[in-house]
Amino acid sequence: MKTILIIDDEEKLRSLLSRIIKSEGFEVFEAADCKSGLRKSELHDIDIVLCDVRLPDGSGVDLVQKIKEKKPLIEIILLTANGNIADGVQAIKNGAFDYLVKGDDNEKIIPLLHRAIEKVQLQKKIKELEIRVHEKFSFDSIIGHSKGITDAISLAKKVAATNTTVLLLGETGTGKEVFAQAIHQASCQSSKNFVALNCSTFSKDILESELFGHKQGAFTGAIKDKKGLIEEANGGTLFLDEIGEIPLELQAKLLRVIETNEYIKLGDTKTLRSNFRLIAATNKDLKKESEEQHFRSDLYFRLNVFQINLPPLRERVKDIEPLAKFFVKQFSEKTNKKLPTISKDFLDKLELYHWPGNIRELKNVIERSIILSENNALTTGTLPFELQYQPSNSGGTLSAFSMASIEKLHIQKVLNYTKGNKAEAARLMEIGIATLYRKMEEYKIQ
Repeated sequence: MKTILIIDDEEKLRSLLSRIIKSEGFEVFEAADCKSGLRKSELHDIDIVLCDVRLPDGSGVDLVQKIKEKKPLIEIILLTANGNIADGVQAIKNGAFDYLVKGDDNEKIIPLLHRAIEKVQLQKKIKELEIRVHEKFSFDSIIGHSKGITDAISLAKKVAATNTTVLLLGETGTGKEVFAQAIHQASCQSSKNFVALNCSTFSKDILESELFGHKQGAFTGAIKDKKGLIEEANGGTLFLDEIGEIPLELQAKLLRVIETNEYIKLGDTKTLRSNFRLIAATNKDLKKESEEQHFRSDLYFRLNVFQINLPPLRERVKDIEPLAKFFVKQFSEKTNKKLPTISKDFLDKLELYHWPGNIRELKNVIERSIILSENNALTTGTLPFELQYQPSNSGGTLSAFSMASIEKLHIQKVLNYTKGNKAEAARLMEIGIATLYRKMEEYKIQ
């Protein structure tokens, strides 16, 4: 319901305006002075305030500022019996939507109210989107309480308030872009663009064009001018993922941009400027790469101002369950399935696994399990083979380095390949069928 608050000490005028505005589908509240009007604007979800300039206990012009300080999304229209340019100018400066003279402009009130409500509704949608973006990309969205991840979050929060270059280190799938987004959202650049580029995705020439942009005719296929991501990131954050993959020829150009904020588009001679915050990420050891002359040492030292190491998932075992439950909820909603129950064995298998693909791999495993789940339950049967057939956590656990453990895993893989055909599995492994049955019994393979 669209809501409006009328503040005027003339009861008859309030009553008349109230009847007219209610007929337009508004819910109407009334107040006779500044004090009661301010209180009602705080108590109710008001969209628009229609307020007289001259009130018994103060000025409507001053009231605009007080209401806006507490409820910035409210739009305020001021009414006065006598047109006063100075009052009108000050009202607009204080944040009023418009200023009308009583009597002369009665026919303008309703169209003005509808324009004001359109602005209010647009502002509310923008605010909702901002809240969603914050929830999705803030530090609060990072799941985990293990020491490695909480230490990384603590460092990221401290550097976020600065404009310092950040280097995120970690294996593939550890959440480097999630951290980059969170740093951006907590920074003073959060209202500007967050521009991300995976440097391993493009060839040298295309990567150069993506970063710096180009002028029409700079190369074959350049049919019009193109903005580069460095230009798009002006005032905001540029996130370069897999920065260790940037060709050496481009590294010198990137170093100049970082140091001077100046760059030149491909095919151009004009120097341009872009003031952005750089966050870089890699799964490589850039120090070693620079020592082996695969990466410029001067660029490495310029990037390595503030380093944050993200731990692999295998070092965050206590975080696996909350992460899994988060992905279960996410994919249940995505596939329109009821939230399933999760068996203890299912979670145990997740915690036993070494996760070479880290959080990204866990996310994929959960999505697969949701699709395969039956009877609204996640069981070990919905897991991929390599997770299903792991040594259990019981007293009979086999060492990951023992020959027996390797033999058990090999038998499980071959049986999976033959879809449970034991005779075929024995043939492929070049052992007798009796030996296979004995091994299966010994290792408790179903």
